[in-house]
Amino acid sequence: MRSYVSFRNRMFDTFIYACLIILTLCCLYPILHIVFASFSDPVRLVAHKGVLVSPLGFTLDGYKLIFKDNSLLVGYWNTIVYVGLGTIVNMIMTIMGAFVLSRRELYFKKPIMIIITVTMFFGGGLIPWFLLMKDIGLYNNLMAMILPTALNTWNMIVLRTGFQSIPIELEEAATIDGASQARILMNVILPLSKATLAVIFLYYLVGNWNSWFNAMVLLKDRDLFPLQLLLKEILVANDSTATTIGSAGGVVISSATDATAFRELVKYCTIVFSTVPILTVYPFLQKYFVKGVYVGSIKG
Repeated sequence: MRSYVSFRNRMFDTFIYACLIILTLCCLYPILHIVFASFSDPVRLVAHKGVLVSPLGFTLDGYKLIFKDNSLLVGYWNTIVYVGLGTIVNMIMTIMGAFVLSRRELYFKKPIMIIITVTMFFGGGLIPWFLLMKDIGLYNNLMAMILPTALNTWNMIVLRTGFQSIPIELEEAATIDGASQARILMNVILPLSKATLAVIFLYYLVGNWNSWFNAMVLLKDRDLFPLQLLLKEILVANDSTATTIGSAGGVVISSATDATAFRELVKYCTIVFSTVPILTVYPFLQKYFVKGVYVGSIKG
């Protein structure tokens, strides 16, 4: 009986591992396809059909052209600025809001939480939002990419729940020692909430890096465009951006076929170019992900 149970368990484990391997390959292959395509010869890439398991004629021409194009480099720098300043503002606002809402002595706590929660489901609409942003000066400037998204309600609620899970005795001991609310936050609450803070930080970092809609609505100067908006133009708008990059890089496009092949190469290279930073940062924060979300969700 024991051997039968053991054999059944091994079969079940084998099935689970096989499913996980298949799912991993399904998630990993699109990334590998884009990476292989970005190093491939553009003419051979366009002519290729089916699965791509290696670069088709290794070349770095696509990346050379990207680094020669000023618009993409400026967009990359703009994105770094928006992500850096935006994530700092996001974390400050979220920590302050979550700390205040986690206080047990806060008056009208439940009505305030209801009002805050309602904003997650109802909004005034895109046109009133745009007119408001324009009237308060958040149009076609740096702050237009930072202040409108300074606080995410869901992230604040998750962090507030994480703060509430910290034993009240620690705060009472700090209060007896003469600590102010600010000192309790900095020396007690935040050090014990590193996992949740790391998750919230990751959410904001990825969200700011991938943000393009606000830029499309609030920015008109191309010198302020983030990389993701330029990437959207290349991939979706079907304009001449890719051909312009090629001309700036000194590539001679002699036929419609070459132009199509070149646009495809630039698309793949730009995707890799814009994805590498997030793929580099994520492994260092992934270990906090499950723990942080769990801590921030076990208590209402």
